[in-house]
Amino acid sequence: MSSHTKSFKVPFWAQIIAGLVLGVLLGWLARSQDLSWLVTTLEKVGDTFIGLLKLAVAPLVFFAILVSITNLRKVNNAARLASRTLLWFMATSLIAVSIGLVIGLLTNPGAGTGLTPKDGAKPQDTGSWIDFLTGIVPTDVITPFTELNVLQIVFMAAVAGIAALQLGERAQPILALSESVLELLQKALWWVIRLAPLGTVGLIGNAIATYGWDLIGKYATFTADIYVGCLIVLFGVYPTLLATVAKVNPVQFFKGAWPAIQLAFVSRSSVGTMPLTQKVTERLGVPKEYASFAVPFGATTKMDGCAAIYPAIAAIFVAQIFDIQLGLGDYLLIAFVSVVGSAATAGLTGATVMLTLTLSTLGLPMEGVGLLLAIDPILDMIRTATNVAGQALIPVLVSARENLLDREAYATADGSSLDEPREAQPEQVPAAA
Repeated sequence: MSSHTKSFKVPFWAQIIAGLVLGVLLGWLARSQDLSWLVTTLEKVGDTFIGLLKLAVAPLVFFAILVSITNLRKVNNAARLASRTLLWFMATSLIAVSIGLVIGLLTNPGAGTGLTPKDGAKPQDTGSWIDFLTGIVPTDVITPFTELNVLQIVFMAAVAGIAALQLGERAQPILALSESVLELLQKALWWVIRLAPLGTVGLIGNAIATYGWDLIGKYATFTADIYVGCLIVLFGVYPTLLATVAKVNPVQFFKGAWPAIQLAFVSRSSVGTMPLTQKVTERLGVPKEYASFAVPFGATTKMDGCAAIYPAIAAIFVAQIFDIQLGLGDYLLIAFVSVVGSAATAGLTGATVMLTLTLSTLGLPMEGVGLLLAIDPILDMIRTATNVAGQALIPVLVSARENLLDREAYATADGSSLDEPREAQPEQVPAAA
């Protein structure tokens, strides 16, 4: 009876797609029929879902980073793995920003929009290198959690993790507590993730009801550039790396990672998707000890969509609106900011801080940010999906290169199996020497 019932259970990815379709239909209905009550309902449903995701972000990031750093002691060649992970983060970011620059230069996204500098407005929060560097170190231990400053939380967690490694056995009680708290947070967040299909209805429906298709038409070239750039990275660059570097089947990667990519598209939060990203990464054959380091690290620093493709095209867009000519040195600066400053995005919804950091580095008017705020939610969906795909990709690449990847698990990974409870997961293959 139970096996028969299970065979007809709707997979998680199918539930997400159903939510997308229903959200589009309800959003169109609300807008076309001017149903304010439906717009309000969709907005509340979407906001509640995002609020539940954000509720766990601060403690989740802290304990995930702390535990991930201490877990490296269980892996042979931990320093080598960490350095290779960082190098691949930077390499793929460089590829992504290069693609963004080429697309922007070929399409001139700021031309023909009808927008002028007067349409822009300075954002309330801006980013600069001074703010970025000085903002890493918190002034107290409470404010980063209350104001959700993920970068400062990552800093404190990293310091605590390194200190725990130095203390050795004396830190074991704290580590045991941290691992238990992390498990508790992931379990609670997994319940929230299970609500993603319902959240999808609210988020997509509200986006359609609020913005309609007129806004996309006004920013048609810019919107198309972001989506095309992200899709090239998703289905061009990543499969190429999987086939040539990891020497695995790229189709199988997307089959296993698709639930996390879908949730990222809907939630627009890399950190909120992190438990699911780690789960699919482990299912793809990455050793749990390494995945528990690489995925949280990537969720706060690995942003090919938000920190590479988007600021590259957006900088060209703003420069064209304000009639400012960019030179070769400016394009090299954009690439530098994307590779080095991606941690500024910190895995939260939106990429405004990264954009302001890029514009300030180039000396472009900050009012340009205001030109893009209205369209940002629509762009953020594909950006975050690209981010999360990259966060799952790099551990697979590094594991394959270091002969740690369980290729049998990779070959049989199936996203629909994520519907099973966490306790039913198979044992992971320990790291090889």
